Amino acid sequence: MEQIANDLAQQLFGQLLLTPPTQRLIVGIAGVPASGKSTLSRLLLDKTNELWRKQGPRTDNNYSDDVVVLVGLDGWHLTRAQLDAFPDPKHAHDRRGAHWTFDGESYVEFMQQLRQPLSSKADQEQIIIHAPSFSHELKDPTPLAIPVFPHHRLIIIEGLYTFLGIEPWIAAGKMLDERWWVELGEDEARARLLARHVSSGVAKDLVEAEWRARENDAPNGRFIKEHMLEPTRVIRSVEDPVCKAPPTAEIHVS
Repeated sequence: MEQIANDLAQQLFGQLLLTPPTQRLIVGIAGVPASGKSTLSRLLLDKTNELWRKQGPRTDNNYSDDVVVLVGLDGWHLTRAQLDAFPDPKHAHDRRGAHWTFDGESYVEFMQQLRQPLSSKADQEQIIIHAPSFSHELKDPTPLAIPVFPHHRLIIIEGLYTFLGIEPWIAAGKMLDERWWVELGEDEARARLLARHVSSGVAKDLVEAEWRARENDAPNGRFIKEHMLEPTRVIRSVEDPVCKAPPTAEIHVS
């Protein structure tokens, strides 16, 4: 897994060098639940920032400022209070994580902000875009949690629906420079989900973990596979350290 991340970070570094300074490079990473997309995204964040600090163009501010920022789609979850207002609140809570339990319109607006041209250095210092995050302690989104500064010229967005090909999500997916899909078979995904749900406390036992994987995670994974925009790259079987599944190292580019 380490070598895969190294290779992909080198690719992103090279693409960033070719990106005009008035533009951002935006990469969406998606995959079925438990595919390892979060793990890969964090590795790319660290490795690409390290490459930029060591090999990036020398300017006054890139010795200490990170050029990459990671944003998780979980920040656009609807709140529990919003789910309570659904016609069938129990069903809405049970299916939390389905695309209709997210604020897709707000996510599209965030992408539109990222796509605005970067101005002069003096102007950039005053333009900060904020993304929400998700608090597992509160079990709800945290607004304005992640600042995206002008020096963040590579944005990695990780989540199930980053390039979902239906309204309103499709507009955001088309604004991505790269759409990377982390591929994992359904049987292996189920095994990882059972381990994750029990170890994280999301499920109190294997019975509840099995129910969550069968009734929510698996349908969400099938839906995104059937309705996503075409990926620009497919990365197979990324290791998930939470579930301790063995990694492989196969990359396919389309």
